[in-house]
Amino acid sequence: MVRAPTCPICDRELEPASITESPVFPFCSVRCKQIDLLRWCKGEYAIVDRLTPDRLAELDDPAGDG
Repeated sequence: MVRAPTCPICDRELEPASITESPVFPFCSVRCKQIDLLRWCKGEYAIVDRLTPDRLAELDDPAGDG
């Protein structure tokens, strides 16, 4: 059984229609979207891996098929 997607901020289960139609997806509301933006602005989130051309190619082709 596949688990329904949830909001990354409040863990509220998202409605199936919101996945394709919601302007705030993957969040459940504008409030959760703004909380996420505030966390980025305050430096609470960070991208810690250096993105090199080799790493980018690896992410584009996770199976390593070429």
